Amino acid sequence: MAMPNPYQNQHYQQYQQQQVMTAPPDKLLLMLFDGAVRFCNQAQKALEDACLEECHNYIVKAQDIVLELENSLNMDYELSHHLFSLYDYLYRRLVEANIKKETVLIEEAIAFLTELRQTWAEASVQVRRAKKLAAGGGSLEG
Repeated sequence: MAMPNPYQNQHYQQYQQQQVMTAPPDKLLLMLFDGAVRFCNQAQKALEDACLEECHNYIVKAQDIVLELENSLNMDYELSHHLFSLYDYLYRRLVEANIKKETVLIEEAIAFLTELRQTWAEASVQVRRAKKLAAGGGSLEG
C-alpha cells in the first residue's frame, strides 16, 4: 500500500484554499452547502459503520457550516429573517441527529440542505443572467 504523499496533500490544501479565497460570494455559498451535504453523508456512513465518534465529528462540521450560514446573513432584509429561521431549524435537527444518532434525522438534513443548495444555485443563475442582459442592454423577455 502506497504511503500518502504529504507534499501532494499540501498542494491540494493550498489549491482548495485558493479556490475559496477567489470564489465569488454565490459560489462560496454553494461550496458551503456542498460541504455540509458531504459531511452529513460522511456522518451517515460512519453511523452505518458504528463509528459513533466519527459520526459525531462529521455532524459537528455540518453544524458549523449551518452556523456560518446564519452568521453571514444581513439582517437588514426581511428574507434574511426567514432564512435565519430555516437555518436555525436545520441546526437544531442536526443537534438532534447528533444526540440520537438516527439516520432518518441525518437524511432529513441532507434533503433540506440539498433543496436549499438547489434554490441558491437557481437564484445565482438568474442573477447572473439578469446582470449579463443589463450589461448588454438586452431585456429579460423571451
